[in-house]
Amino acid sequence: MSLVKPTHAGYFFGQSIITLAARLRAGSLTSVELTQAALDSIERLNPALNAFVHVDAAVALAQARKVDALFAQGVDLGPLQGMPIAVKDNIDTSDYITTYGSAHFDRFKPSHDALCVQRVREAGAVIIGKTLTHEFAYGPTGDRSLQGATRNPWDARCITGGSSAGSAAAVASGMVPLALGTDTGGSIRIPAALCGTVGFKPSFASVPLDGVFPLASSLDHVGPIANHVEDARLLFEVLAGRACLPAATPQALRVGWITCDSFGPVDAELYQQVYRAAQQLFGDALQETDALQTMAAGMKDTLQTLQRAEAFAVHAERMRDAPHKFDQEVRERLEVSGEVRGWQYMRAQASQAQYKAAMARLFEDYDLLVSPTVPITATAVNARQVRVGEQDIDVRAAVLSHTSAWNLTGLPSISLPVGHVRGMPVGLQVIGAAGADDRLLQVMGGLFGRITGGD
Repeated sequence: MSLVKPTHAGYFFGQSIITLAARLRAGSLTSVELTQAALDSIERLNPALNAFVHVDAAVALAQARKVDALFAQGVDLGPLQGMPIAVKDNIDTSDYITTYGSAHFDRFKPSHDALCVQRVREAGAVIIGKTLTHEFAYGPTGDRSLQGATRNPWDARCITGGSSAGSAAAVASGMVPLALGTDTGGSIRIPAALCGTVGFKPSFASVPLDGVFPLASSLDHVGPIANHVEDARLLFEVLAGRACLPAATPQALRVGWITCDSFGPVDAELYQQVYRAAQQLFGDALQETDALQTMAAGMKDTLQTLQRAEAFAVHAERMRDAPHKFDQEVRERLEVSGEVRGWQYMRAQASQAQYKAAMARLFEDYDLLVSPTVPITATAVNARQVRVGEQDIDVRAAVLSHTSAWNLTGLPSISLPVGHVRGMPVGLQVIGAAGADDRLLQVMGGLFGRITGGD
């Protein structure tokens, strides 16, 4: 068994942005060439995958020409300068339509960029287009949107996972080297795992949410999807507005493998694949822990209560005035969400604080926690039941089961591609302590880059 990188990446975008940046600075490549390569890939692949919902070649190439002019003047804005980047369609962009995946905002164009987009532009990146989101980011499958379903690059009959569906498919297929996603219960890490990319959910509030359409304000995060840990780190630096430590081989780690029955059933073959990958990465530092066994169910219930109450608060007027404009499945989810009582929400807030404190105590004993990112491989588009072992379980519950706890507690977590099961990608999730984004990215950049042959 060996850890792998995605194999669907295009000629340019299988390379790390560090390599591409060096070529740009050496003059052997231009941003216009990179951008045109992305546009050509989108034209060729997007009809089958439906990853992008809005692309404007003239806008993108105009951005690229400006970047090349800066290079010619000796202006260097950093490693993102000249890189084509995709942006999830629930993040505002002033020059691209932003629909949030919903008929409620069909053809809507924001007046301002989201702050995270503004930072990416200031770093010299080229916004190539907008990627499909599950409607209002309220679903982890990526197949309920105004623009339909995104298809998995490894098997177009299957889901990508969501809600950052298009961003993961765009990176995994080689249309772009980087993309922005959002994550409220796993929406960066789930599609990253199911499509075979790197997906990083930062610590809560480390990346500003201004101009990002809210799903649940106490759980929402913005983060990168990439083909390499180091690329994710460089994009996170820009999003967070600060530099991180470069990748390094760590010393004397204490790593807890979360016993998988803590969060629900896991496909047996997937479990073996991911556990072997964790052993290869961490060696003797890896020790099983059942510390979350008694907390898992309560954490799930607490997050669900918070998410439902906060999501309904965002959409109450739309549910009253134009419920028919919602996708049926999303509308039904919001109808259930509207049943949360005020006292239940207040208790959930108190429980959230208690779980954060419990995690702080647990990280006194561990540097990292690890688990499968998603306990199954990608299911068929529109499937809503999946067989895991001897159980038939809800697809949505399955894909969220191992990721949502880290939104509740706000901890940084990253999904790494660690091979395939029955031909489909699987992911290893690594969780760090609160605020330890730099440390997590540094450690995993060093370990994962070394084992996979470097980024």
